[in-house]
Amino acid sequence: MSETPTPPVRFEAGSELPELTITPDRYATVRYAGASGDFNPIHIDEDFAKQVGLPGRILHGLWTMAQVARAQTEAARAAGLEGPSALLRLKVEFRGMGVPEQEVLVSSTVDAVEDGVATVKATAKQGSTRIVRNGVAELRVG
Repeated sequence: MSETPTPPVRFEAGSELPELTITPDRYATVRYAGASGDFNPIHIDEDFAKQVGLPGRILHGLWTMAQVARAQTEAARAAGLEGPSALLRLKVEFRGMGVPEQEVLVSSTVDAVEDGVATVKATAKQGSTRIVRNGVAELRVG
């Protein structure tokens, strides 16, 4: 049985970077609250979240932003770059709420490369809900 080879990652204008899919388990918000110090009950208390009109506990926005960063640094590493140290800047707009136990998909496309810096546009979605839009990452690629 042969495997389909993974295409090489290239930081060239118009290139799509590998997608990142991650399904946060039911305890992801509790672990992230402990790591970040953000114990807002909308993230850790199912009953409270529902009382204030949410579908249940919601993911921390910065957890989702971290997944956008992770997608960029994993692509950099796959391209033979330094991984996390290649990420120079990251900006996102939060536009929706994510929930635990549903897949999050991060998609990224190289917009431009100039003077050894790639500008990448990224989004994060959960089903049809766009959690992050207009994400922009800058990575040192040369």
